[in-house]
Amino acid sequence: MKNRYIELWQSVKREGVPELLAWLETTDFYTAPCSTKYHLSREGGLLEHSLNVYRCLATRDMLDQESVIITALAHDFCKINFYGVEMKNVQDEKGKWSKQPRYVVKDQFPYGHGEKSALLINRFMKLKTSEFMAIRWHMGGFTPGIQDYGLSQALGDAFRAYPLALYLHLADMEATYALEGKEGLF
Repeated sequence: MKNRYIELWQSVKREGVPELLAWLETTDFYTAPCSTKYHLSREGGLLEHSLNVYRCLATRDMLDQESVIITALAHDFCKINFYGVEMKNVQDEKGKWSKQPRYVVKDQFPYGHGEKSALLINRFMKLKTSEFMAIRWHMGGFTPGIQDYGLSQALGDAFRAYPLALYLHLADMEATYALEGKEGLF
């Protein structure tokens, strides 16, 4: 999986790709889980999820394929160096308690979700506005604080103005719920 991920990045013809790949090697990206207890809550889950989102988004032929690669592979950079492991008391089906390792959030850079991912990738390469919007809004209606009228209006405006934003959100949902969920549909 790691080789495929790197190959996809190397197909991007923008400045900053080698620096981005070097930075990723200094992080936990390739070994991090994708969540604490939901989809792909296991070592390497973040890498697997990123490739699954790419797989779903790449089917949209009307989109620029370089933008597809960039947004799919970077949309969850906010989860880099985000999780830790702690021992938790867990009760098994027979009622016996034992200490088990569990993923927990240990955010080292608390800057939000989509906006944090966009900021991190933007440190290495200049994003198109559509890419920035797609990464920023990839959580769609699950974006924290979206109930605020201003944010929900901005989300709708972004989806209307930047189809990549809508399609990245849909690809993320498809990967999360249809491919990776506890009872994946496919």
